[in-house]
Formats: sequence, C-alpha cells, structure tokens
Amino acid sequence: MTALALLQRHRWRLLITLPVLALALVQALNWWRGPELATVAVVRGELIQSVVASGHVETPHRVDIGAQITATVARVAVGEGETVSAGAILLELDNREARANLQQATMAVAQASARLRQLREVQAPVATQTLRQALTNLDNARSVQRRNQDLHRQGFISAAALENADKAVALAEAQYQSARQQLDGLQANGSELAQASAALAVAEAARMAAQARLDYTLLRAPLAGTILSRRVEAGDVVQAGKTLLTLSPTGKTQLVVDIDEKNLRLLREGQPAQASADAYPQERFAAVLGRINPAVNRQTGAVEVRLDVPQPPATLRQDMTVSVDIEVARRSNALLLPLAAVHLADAADGGHWVLRIEAGRAQRRAVRLGLIGSAHAEVLDGLAAGDVVLADAQAASPGQRVRPLR
Repeated sequence: MTALALLQRHRWRLLITLPVLALALVQALNWWRGPELATVAVVRGELIQSVVASGHVETPHRVDIGAQITATVARVAVGEGETVSAGAILLELDNREARANLQQATMAVAQASARLRQLREVQAPVATQTLRQALTNLDNARSVQRRNQDLHRQGFISAAALENADKAVALAEAQYQSARQQLDGLQANGSELAQASAALAVAEAARMAAQARLDYTLLRAPLAGTILSRRVEAGDVVQAGKTLLTLSPTGKTQLVVDIDEKNLRLLREGQPAQASADAYPQERFAAVLGRINPAVNRQTGAVEVRLDVPQPPATLRQDMTVSVDIEVARRSNALLLPLAAVHLADAADGGHWVLRIEAGRAQRRAVRLGLIGSAHAEVLDGLAAGDVVLADAQAASPGQRVRPLR
C-alpha cells in the first residue's frame, strides 16, 4: 500500500489528532510562559494623601434654656426645628401673681417718693419758719429778762417776777433748739431726710425685684439660632433650673471627628478637607481643620479634631453623621503605583517591594515609598516611569514566568 493510500485511509484520524496536538503544544507553551496576569505601568501624576475619619456636625456650643421660677406654662411659642431671632419669646409662664406684686411694689415706691417730697417741699419750709419764730421769741424773752433784772435791782418788781422772766427765757431757748434740730433733720444730710431717702431706695429695689420676677415669666432667646429640642407643653408646672428648650446658636458650623493618634503627626491646623453627610453622600463640601485637641483619649487612642465649614450646605443639620477626608500632603509630579501593586511590609520584613515584569518574569523589586494615598502610593526609588509591574503583588511568586494580560 502506497503512502498516499495510507494517508487517505487515515486522513480522518489525522484531522482529529493534529488540532489536538496543536492545542496541546499551545497549552504547553503558555504553561512555560506563565499565567496571564493584569499589569500596570508606573506613571507620573498628582497624589493627595488624606486622613479619613467620621464624626458629627456641631455648632460651637448649645444653650439650654430653663425657667428661673416655679410656675405654670401659659404658652409655648416655638417648636423643634424653628429658627428664632435674639430676644424672641419662646415661652410664657403664668404671670398673674408677678403682675400683682409689681403693682404693689410700684405703689410703695409712689408712697415713699411722696413722703420724701413732703419733707422737702412742705416740712422743710415750715421748719425754717418755725426756727425763725423761735429765734424771735427767744430774743423777746431775753429783752424782757434784761428789763426785769434792771427793775429788780431798782426795787420796782419782786423776785418772783424776775424768776418768771428767767423761766420764759429758758422756755424760748428750748423751743429754739427744738426748731433748729427739726430743721437740721430736714436738710440734705439730715437724719429725717436720709431716712426718707433710704425708704424710697428700699421701695425702688423691691419694685425692681418684682419687675425681674415678672420678666422671668417670659423666656426669650438669648441668641439667634435653631430650636433643637422642646421638653415642655402648655399647662405644665415647671421648676427653676430645669431645661425646657435647647437652642443651637447661629454661627460657625463645625465638624467634630476622632482621628487615630498614629495620624496625629500628619495633621496641621489650616489643612483643607472634603466632607459629606452620610444622609447626602453625593453632596460634598469644603472644610478646614481648625483645632486639634491637645489631649488623647486613653480608652480609644483617638484625638478630637474640629473642622470649620465656611459655607455649610442647607441640608446640614446639628448632630448629623459626616465622613471627612483631610488632605495632609500633596505631590504634583509623583511616580504613582496602585496600592494593590505594592507589597506593604514592615522594615523587619525587608521593606516594600513590587513584582516588575522583566524578560517575561515577575522579578521582585524593592521600592521606597513617599506619600501613601487612598488608592495610590508615591514611588521615591526603585522604579522609573514606564516600568510595568503586576497589578496584584500577591498574584505571582518572585521569579515566576508571567504574561501581561492584553
């Protein structure tokens, strides 16, 4: 049998066997060349290193508003979430007793004032006139006394008549001293006028105290802001010192976050940040690191950081949960690699390394890193722009043959 006949006789077997052999050869070649794996190239670009944290929205402080007296609530003028201006009425208490006390105190002031005017405008002029009359009477009595003394020496009058003249002088002197003391008491520094002035001051103080108690029946907003909570209704009997309303003053909005203390060395006041409320994750807004708490929480190992929000969005609310990315460093022309391509290790493990593609093999290459961002790392040494490395540092073993995924 000729070769041609033999070939024709087994052509179907050859048609089946040859593709199998070819496939086996290709598979053997691919096995020898190694698995097909994803790769990335080292490129230059901008890298931002950030510290990520979560926290909540907070104004610089809150104001707890409560009554200063025990009374029944007559009216509640605001509700939760309402915005109020400074001095706006928030709550009214029953003021009937306070108004009556103020009216009584006002009348006491009027009486004390009338008494003081009476002393100044009536009694003081009368006392002046009385003193003048007493002085005149005293002068007359002394003149009569001197005449009687002359007449007694001449024997024209008896000793009894002289004694009566002496008594008249003594009486006139007593009346003069009494009138003088009364006028002295009505002078500007006199005791009677001072007593009346003191009584007026006491009455005025009592009126002011009554006015203050009446004012206590109106609870006003000490600052402009938003009512966060209300714990009172009309008809409730409230006690002094109990918090009835909580006000969030209008002012600088802040984000309060806790940062792991290992990142403390990266933080500086004034660093920019981007934040978003968990309720509105697509609405990002700018913030600035304003204050770093000097103390570290012993239990959590975290430090409290406050960020100022220059232009808070309208959707932001007190105590909302927020996520914050604080920019701690930036490089504009850095060699970049995805973090997944870098084997991050401690110095004890030999440092960081990647698997660079060299002549079809994944060769271990030590690298020195700079900034480390959320997805990329800066390569300071060990690689050059354009070098190709495995996208996953764990995908192959050092020295293994690999094929870049096309």
